[in-house]
Amino acid sequence: MKKGKKNNSYSPDDDQNTVCGEFFPETYPAFRSKKWSRGMEDPLNTEMRLFCSCTRWAFNRLQEDKSREELKKEGQQVFGLNVRYCDDAILKGRAIIESQKELLKMEIEETKTKLSRAKKKLRQAEKTLDKSVEKNDPEKIKNLKRTVHGRKARMKKLSDKLDELKVHQDNGTIPTVVFGGHSLWKKVCKGRIPIEEWKQARQDRLYSRGDKTKGDNPNIKISEYDGEFFLSVTISHLSEQKDVDIKGRPIMTRAPHVEGKLWLPDKYRSKVYELLLSGAPYTVELIKGKDDRYRGHISFDLTPPDLITNPDYGYLGMDTNPDGAALANVSYTGQPKPWAKNFSVPYPKALHKFDGEFQVKIHPNGFLYIKIPELSYSCGYRRTYLIGVLAKIVVDIAKTLGKPIALENLKFGKPMNTNKKFNRMAANFPFKKMVEAVIRRAFKEGVGVKQVWPIHTSTIGYWKYKKKYGITIHHAAALVIARRALNYKEHITKELKQKVQVFKEKLNQKANSLPGEGRGMTRKVKQLFKKLDGKILNFNGLTRFKQESFYSVWHDLKILALSSR
Repeated sequence: MKKGKKNNSYSPDDDQNTVCGEFFPETYPAFRSKKWSRGMEDPLNTEMRLFCSCTRWAFNRLQEDKSREELKKEGQQVFGLNVRYCDDAILKGRAIIESQKELLKMEIEETKTKLSRAKKKLRQAEKTLDKSVEKNDPEKIKNLKRTVHGRKARMKKLSDKLDELKVHQDNGTIPTVVFGGHSLWKKVCKGRIPIEEWKQARQDRLYSRGDKTKGDNPNIKISEYDGEFFLSVTISHLSEQKDVDIKGRPIMTRAPHVEGKLWLPDKYRSKVYELLLSGAPYTVELIKGKDDRYRGHISFDLTPPDLITNPDYGYLGMDTNPDGAALANVSYTGQPKPWAKNFSVPYPKALHKFDGEFQVKIHPNGFLYIKIPELSYSCGYRRTYLIGVLAKIVVDIAKTLGKPIALENLKFGKPMNTNKKFNRMAANFPFKKMVEAVIRRAFKEGVGVKQVWPIHTSTIGYWKYKKKYGITIHHAAALVIARRALNYKEHITKELKQKVQVFKEKLNQKANSLPGEGRGMTRKVKQLFKKLDGKILNFNGLTRFKQESFYSVWHDLKILALSSR
């Protein structure tokens, strides 16, 4: 789990809206190209294959430090595409290289972490093995030798991988990229799928950027007539050279088009219609699926709406959990504000397919919990749908209150596969999807969002607010998140000092019981109290950054709570 102090707040300037529709080609050019087409391949599939080939070609040439202008001229001759398609393919190849360089940095850091954990586990196994040798336990020795051997092999594998990644970083190169998908290629190598399926995945898309100077999209145009939408795709490889201009550039004949109907979901039709009326540029990517159907992904910039929320009223704190979200209605004073008498959770119409699909428990003192039991185990599409509905409910509540939403800026990296418990938790916790869904929905609805430093929110809520307001730890964490968005410090109060002292006295009373977790004043708990005695005295005078640092007093209070359960 990666955490960062930096506030990566949502940036509306870079936000794009993507609408997914389906394209039904109806009108094709009457002729085929003997030079570029293969067999009975239709012109649209030929154009897709040439574009994908040009992307792979540009990707390799860019790594040889070829210039963009040079590649545009050469690409037109090699693949028969127009200059616009060639430029789009080059930019696609460049984007892949840049993303791989960013991933390389992340991979190096994650491999270092895995290697350090593997070394620690190896040391632990070797110590246990030495103790077993001293006790002369043959069965344990046999099992531990196998464990040590496996962990040494794991450490060597990670060390070799790290050396390989560092070589790429030092030389300015990137690891091998498999177009068409690495997982598909593995299945081909194992004989699970035919190679034609992998080849099809390498030539299944056509991409065209919008152009502000020319308006809309030069190569893939959307039009509207009598309430119906249509798509026209330029087939540039069927254009032929008829002359040369003064600068020696080829003059081509007008390229034919593949035209047909474009189906769009009802809720996006008006948005696309407004886009066409405004003449704003849009980007289209056509993707051919395994079922031979064409999906069109239309992307365009969103105009930021006016904010309808005001942080002066307070914040709606949100604590995300694997089975739902806890909300806290917090006023500008940093205290929970009771819900209005006529308050009700705005349910979307699509819900209530069965009892218990969404379970909402409202506490009158300003807290509520939205529980979605299916969220932790449902399939991908179902989970995405439920997360979307959850985001809508949260944003609608914020709109009703007129308050922005406060969220944790929590990040999960790749699962560190040396920690099985974390892997299981991270795999079943769609935190990123939930946060992104809320942020995107809030942006579209004009609701403000603020992401805060996530550390110790649950611990602070447990010790300061859980018992005080009679709420769950998730509600208490949501309250702390909202208070943090309002820039409040979490001081050590007299009540908290008394609570720690009572806690200490209770443990001393159990001193005659057997030692163990939660049984009396163990050595570990004694050491914690010694640390706390010194830290609590100076805590309130520290800066906010030091108060929220990892090894602050809250870290010790968390361990104390866990060790005495």
